[in-house]
Amino acid sequence: MASKLRPSEIKRKEIASMIQSKSEDLLMDFFRKSSELVLQNSLEEEVTDFLQRDWHQQSKEPRGYRNGYYDRKIKSSEGAVNVKIPRVRDTEEEFESSILHHVRSLEKKIEKLTVEMYVRGLSTRDIEDTFVDESGKTFLSRSVVSGLTETLNEEYRLFCERDLSSYDIVYLFVDGVYESIRRYTNNQTILCAWAICSDGRKVLLHIEAAQSESEDSWSVFFEGMINRGLRQPLALISDGHKGLKNAITRVFPNAKRQRCIAHKLRNILNKVPHHVQHEVKDLVKMVYYAADRDTAEYIAGQVIEKYAEVYPAMVRCFQEDLDACLTHLDFPDGHRRLIRTTNLIERSFVEEKRRTKIIPQHQNEKGAMKLVYGTLIRSAARWQRVTMSDLDLTILKNLKKTITGKIVSDEDRISYLLAV
Repeated sequence: MASKLRPSEIKRKEIASMIQSKSEDLLMDFFRKSSELVLQNSLEEEVTDFLQRDWHQQSKEPRGYRNGYYDRKIKSSEGAVNVKIPRVRDTEEEFESSILHHVRSLEKKIEKLTVEMYVRGLSTRDIEDTFVDESGKTFLSRSVVSGLTETLNEEYRLFCERDLSSYDIVYLFVDGVYESIRRYTNNQTILCAWAICSDGRKVLLHIEAAQSESEDSWSVFFEGMINRGLRQPLALISDGHKGLKNAITRVFPNAKRQRCIAHKLRNILNKVPHHVQHEVKDLVKMVYYAADRDTAEYIAGQVIEKYAEVYPAMVRCFQEDLDACLTHLDFPDGHRRLIRTTNLIERSFVEEKRRTKIIPQHQNEKGAMKLVYGTLIRSAARWQRVTMSDLDLTILKNLKKTITGKIVSDEDRISYLLAV
């Protein structure tokens, strides 16, 4: 007899029986069962409206037939809600429950929220503790949270495989960051590249785990992007790491190299006593922030003359790579403040470190990369565009001609650069 009852009628009988019991969890069970009844009733009414006839009602021209149910468990604030989803058959158009559609949509939003909470610095335990009901039972266990965050690995895989030929790159920036991973004696190196394009976009191009910041590691990193369509940039901005410098020279022989002056200035100040650091800093900044190369080189000569005898180590450090520190002076005035340092990604690294520090040590490279990628790609989405005026593009065209010796034709605003 029970098999002929609607699932909603069965729910009503269960509630009636529950009220007569003396269960200690009566109130909580009542709310949960009531939620099941409301949802079950709504699903059955949807089928009635779709077929245009009630349960067991006959029709001369039926739009379809009820075809049983399948079980579905839905998580809610009252705990797991068990319902039976109606099936229909022999219909001209496919039946789709709008209620179930909204439930699925809500579940997807919860899944997305879980991933965003993870990327923004909450541990799996924190997230587990967030999604609890009034009794303290969790909706999402740590294992479920970990499973949901696996979507970041798929995002990262697609990110690493995408075509880069559509990016018309003017300035290419590179730097490395380190994460602590179990099984590694030292920190895991993560290489990073981002760019400013000719249409003003700032783009995170690639991040990849490597054994170190050696010349070979950087070369493989660059060549991998070139194989995916990366165009030769006009300028490449980096710190002074020897392996990185050699890799840039090998892979991008026609690009101008800009040494990050923020890194360089710190190196210089480490060579002098604390009481003169402010004085030296002001003079060196006058060199780096000069209006043109002639002025910068004139002030640089004065700095060398003033400190050569007193602080020779500082002067040697200042002179080393001086030409690369002034490369930004060859480019449009409005771009110089953006390309003389790697500060854009450094700020993103600070944000990334703030979030990864909740995990003292990553279990493996895969776990580290999904969190680093998730943090950096979301930071990159907030980067503002750079103004690229017609004058700026004209200056860049002429620089391209000077650097490569090739004539640059008049192309549209976005794709004026030609692959070398």
